[in-house]
Amino acid sequence: MNKSIYPLLVAQFLSVFADNTLLFTVIAMVMQKQSVETWYVPALQSVFLLAFVILAPWLGTFADARPKARVLILANLIKFLGAGLLLLNLEPLMAYAIVGVGAAVYSPAKYGLLPELAEHRHLVKANSWIEGSTILAILTGMAAGAKVADQSIFWALVMAMALLLASVLVSLAIPAPIPAKSDSRLQPLKLFYRECINFLKHPRSRFTVLGGCLFWGTAASVRVILVAWAPLVLHSQTASDISELTLFLAIGIILGSAFAPLLMPLAQLRRTRVPAYLLGMFIIALSFVEEIWLTRGLLLGIGTVGGLFVVPINAALQEIGQRSIGSGSAVALQNFFQNVAMLLTVGIYTLAAFLGLNPIEALSGLGSLELLAAVLLMRSLAALF
Repeated sequence: MNKSIYPLLVAQFLSVFADNTLLFTVIAMVMQKQSVETWYVPALQSVFLLAFVILAPWLGTFADARPKARVLILANLIKFLGAGLLLLNLEPLMAYAIVGVGAAVYSPAKYGLLPELAEHRHLVKANSWIEGSTILAILTGMAAGAKVADQSIFWALVMAMALLLASVLVSLAIPAPIPAKSDSRLQPLKLFYRECINFLKHPRSRFTVLGGCLFWGTAASVRVILVAWAPLVLHSQTASDISELTLFLAIGIILGSAFAPLLMPLAQLRRTRVPAYLLGMFIIALSFVEEIWLTRGLLLGIGTVGGLFVVPINAALQEIGQRSIGSGSAVALQNFFQNVAMLLTVGIYTLAAFLGLNPIEALSGLGSLELLAAVLLMRSLAALF
C-alpha cells in the first residue's frame, strides 16, 4: 500500500469528524427550540444534499482536472465558511447548505485519489480503510459534537472549524501530481450527459451506480427517521441520546467495512446480494422494537450489512471509472445518482412527516421498499456479469 494514503486517511477523518460535529450541533440547535416542526431535520439533510445533485456535472471534471489534494483543501475551506455562518447565527438551512457544497466538492477528490494511491489488488482494502476511518470519524464526531453542543453551541462550532483547518494542513502532505489535460471540447453538461449514458451502458457499472443509490437512499432515511423515532419510542430527549444510538450504526459499518475485503472481493461482486437483503429485513425488525438494547443490536446489524454491501460497490465503481471516464468523474456521477436517491427518499419522508406519518410506520415502509428494490436489482443485473 502506498504510504501516501495515510495522510489522506487522517485528513478525511478530520474533515468527516467536523461534518458530523456540525450536523449534531445543528440538531442540538433544533431540539433546543420547542417550536420547530418535525420536518425541519429531514429538510436540513435535504439542503445538504442539493449541491451533490446540482453541481454533479462540474464536480468530477473539476476534481480530475486539478491536483486532487488541492481540491480537498478548497472543499474544507468552503465547509469552514458554512460553519462560520452558523456561528454568526445565519439561518441553519442556508449555512448547512454551504457545508453541503464543501462536502460535494470533497467527495470526488477523496475517492478519486484512491486508485492513484492504491494498486488494483489493494483497492478494496484501501476502500475499507477509507470507509472504516470515515465511519470512525462519524462515530466520534457525532458523539463529541452532540456532547459539546448540548453544553455550548458556540464551542461545538469552534471545534468543528478548528478540525477543518487541521484537515487543510494535513492535506498539504498528500501528493498532488498535475493531472493530464483533458482534450474534451464538450460543455460540462453535455459531457456529463455523455458520461452518464456511456457509463450506464455496461451491466457492471450500472450495478455499482444503482447499488450505491439503494444503500445511500436507505441510510439517509434511517438517519433522519431515527431523530423522530427515538424520542417517540425510546423517549430520547437530547442530541447526545440520538448520537449514542447512531454510534451502534456506525460501529456496524466499521465492522462490515473491515470484513468486506475478505468476504466481498471484486471478482465476487454478486455476493453483495446477501447483505442487501439483510439490510431491509433488519430495518423492518427495528420498527417492531421498543427496548434499548434490542435497538442497539439491530442498528449494529444494519450498519454491518451496510458496510459489507457498499465497500465492494465503491471499489468496483472506482476501478471502472479509472479505466473509462476518470475516477473523479465516476465518483461525481455516482454522487449525482446517490444524492438524487437520498433527496427523493428524505424528501418523501419530509413530506410524510409534514402530513403526520408515524416514524414507526416510516421505518417499516422503508425496510419493505429496500428489500423489494434489492430483490429487483439483483434479479435484473447480478446475472449479467
